[in-house]
Amino acid sequence: MTPAEQSIGPKSPLAQRFRGFLPVVIDLETGGFNARTDALLEVSAVLLDMDEEGRLSPLESHSFHLEPFAGANVEQSALDFIGIDLESPERAALPEEIALPELFRKVRSAVKKHSCTRAIMVAHNAHFDLGFVNAAVERCAIKRNPFHPFSCFDTASLAGLAYGQTVLAKACQVAGITFDNTCAHSAEYDAEKTATLFCAIVNKWRALGGWPLAAEPIEPETE
Repeated sequence: MTPAEQSIGPKSPLAQRFRGFLPVVIDLETGGFNARTDALLEVSAVLLDMDEEGRLSPLESHSFHLEPFAGANVEQSALDFIGIDLESPERAALPEEIALPELFRKVRSAVKKHSCTRAIMVAHNAHFDLGFVNAAVERCAIKRNPFHPFSCFDTASLAGLAYGQTVLAKACQVAGITFDNTCAHSAEYDAEKTATLFCAIVNKWRALGGWPLAAEPIEPETE
């Protein structure tokens, strides 16, 4: 065991399941599709927990409304689609450089709690969300980003494998998860549904005997 591993302490079931990574579910609402030029308007993170039997479940959510960064592009069509009024006083939006470090502190605390080495993003079409987060981290010169810079778990791909559906609402329906389309396109709502879907897939794999791994490697069949 290395000194770094000794300082981390014994691994939790969650750390053991994902080889030291802590999966954190993220959903964003944005002002367009270009991570470099378009505004990040909402961010929500769902932290997960795992019991001693290896069952994964959502634990808590943290959400922020964000002010568009200086010079950000915001497409009106995007605002119409997600139903955000940037002028509403009820948004209580924060600058990126305040909200993101606060969110990252909560993620780092969970990483430490579970004796993990770092967080890994879980999202629906995850590289979209990861690209926007990485762009914001660079823009705000944030030094301590808890997320892996390029690896992620994509629930669109996982749901396609597990349930034959890649659209979040349809995958939830097949998985038996209630999904209200009138609440969709809120970062908090979509993150919570994505978290429930991810947990369902991980737990289904466990129930089918896919985890824990067999103690002995399975020999390939020969003719």
